[in-house]
Amino acid sequence: MEATNLQKKGCGPKLSNAPTVIVMVGLPARGKTYIGKKLTRYLNWIGVNTKVFNVGQYRREAVNDTSHDFFRTDNEEAMKIRSQCATDALMDVCRWLNGDGMVAVYDATNTTSKRRNRILEFAEEHCFRVFFIESICDDPGVIEQNLTEVKVNGPDYRNKDPEVAILDFKQRIKHYQNAYETIDEKLDSALSYIKIIDVGRRFQVNHVADHIQSRIVYYLMNIHVTPRTIYLCRHGESEMNVKQRIGGDSNLSPRGMEFAKKLSDFIESQKIADLKVWTSELKRTAQTAAHISAPKENWKALNEINAGVCETMTYAEIQENFPEEFALRDQDKYFYRYPMGESYYDLVTRLEPVMMELERSENVLVICHQAVMRCVLAYYLDEDKGNLPYLKCPLHTILKLTPTAYGCKREDFPLEVAAVDTHRPRPKNISPERGANDALLNTPPVEQQQPVTVCHLHHHDNAMATTDAPQPSPRGLVTSHKFSFPGSKILLPFRKPLIFHHEEDLICGGGGGSGSDSSSGKIKSSQSIGSKLHSEEQFVTAAEINRRRGMSDGDITPDAESGGGIVSFSCGMANDDFTGLEDELPPQPQQ
Repeated sequence: MEATNLQKKGCGPKLSNAPTVIVMVGLPARGKTYIGKKLTRYLNWIGVNTKVFNVGQYRREAVNDTSHDFFRTDNEEAMKIRSQCATDALMDVCRWLNGDGMVAVYDATNTTSKRRNRILEFAEEHCFRVFFIESICDDPGVIEQNLTEVKVNGPDYRNKDPEVAILDFKQRIKHYQNAYETIDEKLDSALSYIKIIDVGRRFQVNHVADHIQSRIVYYLMNIHVTPRTIYLCRHGESEMNVKQRIGGDSNLSPRGMEFAKKLSDFIESQKIADLKVWTSELKRTAQTAAHISAPKENWKALNEINAGVCETMTYAEIQENFPEEFALRDQDKYFYRYPMGESYYDLVTRLEPVMMELERSENVLVICHQAVMRCVLAYYLDEDKGNLPYLKCPLHTILKLTPTAYGCKREDFPLEVAAVDTHRPRPKNISPERGANDALLNTPPVEQQQPVTVCHLHHHDNAMATTDAPQPSPRGLVTSHKFSFPGSKILLPFRKPLIFHHEEDLICGGGGGSGSDSSSGKIKSSQSIGSKLHSEEQFVTAAEINRRRGMSDGDITPDAESGGGIVSFSCGMANDDFTGLEDELPPQPQQ
């Protein structure tokens, strides 16, 4: 009869993307609030809007009584208050899930079948999915640790004598034990749930109904409560940092090398047991870790955010090449994706396996990059995604993160090695119609460079050749019609050349000068953009032009030929579906 009534109240089969109520179940001091808060932080980090509704907080707002007598099952007046608090919390859950919320964590003991059935009826009425998380722990050591670390310092017993608080709380647990009914494997076989036994030593999972629930199970099976410390820092100052260029794969600067040595001394002074060092696959992080005596592991997932066509550019170059894109990124920096690159949202997705491994690990030093460090910090410090791209992560500063029951403790250790500031604060003017001065108002300053001279190169007799004489330019521009991702052999053409302002003098000969071979018309060597010019077969990507400083035949054009207007993108050849992103050669034009 009861099942029939539920069917009448319900809304039929739930949609696959229906909002979810996560219901915590278990006796006090079993880590329910700890699990609920960590899970909420994780779901928000991956983009699932989640909020905790702690029934204990509703009760504290209703009454000041925290003595164990209030929790006796035969205290009728108290039971009415507790029931009303549970109802109020459910009403707020409903408002949240009918608004912007996707998941609500209903944090209470929910130790009886009657209470859980009430939640199921509520969810059925509003077409919500329900997933139960029951924390079972009979380990006296774990319970005692929870008593001392959580409840004595928690809101119910704050500013009270610790011994009195522990005695009272143990009495409270006994009242709950008298009425406790665990989720039954046979009677509740239709429910979706996970049982976490002895803080993750064993798990029991039943009827995972959708993608969100599978993500929850995946996460809960990776976390642990073992005390540990995470050390987090950026690589030492790099050559690209000095020039305020983003991305690339440059070496450390002399100051960066100095930081690498001081980092090793600092880590040694901390005397960290079983430390592991994680770096990205970019050489500046490996160079930063070089002096540390500990096992090292490099992760491709820890590589800096891919800036696509903007790789190795300065902010001024991005503004000049892509003023509209520069403004769009300022409007929504978290979700904005660089053309042919990544967004912070993409980066969070890429970092998820790293974070899961961090949850499973103990003491780790992560040497990474500015955008990556922001994402990791946002996870541990529960930062909003709107603030994530603007978190300050200065060079040559180590962050020590210690996870606690209700959050994460952060300590900063600057190592007193000078470095450039690469932080760009949130801009005030984000209009696409803004001028260049407004767009670049808060960009980090670039160190002064030597005056620039530019040699314009053009195609001549199937070889790279110079013009008759060096052509000066007040800005020092290099332009390119081709772009490719680092490591790819696929060239993606542009309809308008990219512009790079480069800092080094261009040593260029003409008419038999030292920079050219007058008999062949081929350039012997040039240090103008950091390396020898490559042969016709050795093409170089525009995105890497400041890293490898090579040019291929047809890539470099005079400023006069570059035209004006906004850069537009063109992948592959005209009138075909080749994207240029696969590891295959583009289709050849028919003869």
